[in-house]
Amino acid sequence: MTEAEWAATLLSLRVASMAVAMNLPFAVGAAFVLARKTFPGKALFDGLVHAPLVLPPILVGYLLLVILGTKGTVGAWLYETFGIQLAFTTFGASIAAAVMSFPLMVRAIRLTLEAIDPGLEQAARTLGASPLDRFFSITLPLMLPGIVAGVVLAFAASLGEFGATITFAANIAGETRTLPLAIYTAIQTPGGDQLAFRLAVVAFVLAVAALLASEFLARRMTRMIGQEGSRRADA
Repeated sequence: MTEAEWAATLLSLRVASMAVAMNLPFAVGAAFVLARKTFPGKALFDGLVHAPLVLPPILVGYLLLVILGTKGTVGAWLYETFGIQLAFTTFGASIAAAVMSFPLMVRAIRLTLEAIDPGLEQAARTLGASPLDRFFSITLPLMLPGIVAGVVLAFAASLGEFGATITFAANIAGETRTLPLAIYTAIQTPGGDQLAFRLAVVAFVLAVAALLASEFLARRMTRMIGQEGSRRADA
């Protein structure tokens, strides 16, 4: 691999990792609210959380640009007050990937939460456990397979994000040119077919590896939780 190929690969891994780190606490919170709470406007909140799944990625990138760009409603204030620029930066590419992959992480965690028997938490409540104690000692450990699956799935999706990234963060070599953008650039360059093919192979291998890791870790976590539950029952 050439230096440019390594740069695009490492940048993609960095952007995807940052996107997952930004998503995780909010995804856990959103999944918990959607799975366990009832409130006016829940359907609207659910729709907003999952909107990136149905909106064109370019539209999502444009909305990010309108809100977080240097002339946007929030971005202008950040730039003028703190000198922080989000658009056309590596961090901006991570934000775009995070927004697009957020619903996938929420959904994986939410499905796991909905499969947890509420009776376990109710039993702990009758024994005097506080809400935080119930969450960290019962709910969170049982959520781990979903969290792991959601993290890896969001990571894989972030690796392949294109539309929102190129709209909000542009296609800057060494700064925002992730693997999908590098493939696009190679395709547009005369004689770049071989480079595009090599980059496509790298992107494919990373995505498949992430999905296989998700499946392996989710099964392992489920098995570990089952074994722990059996030990507690025997005790």
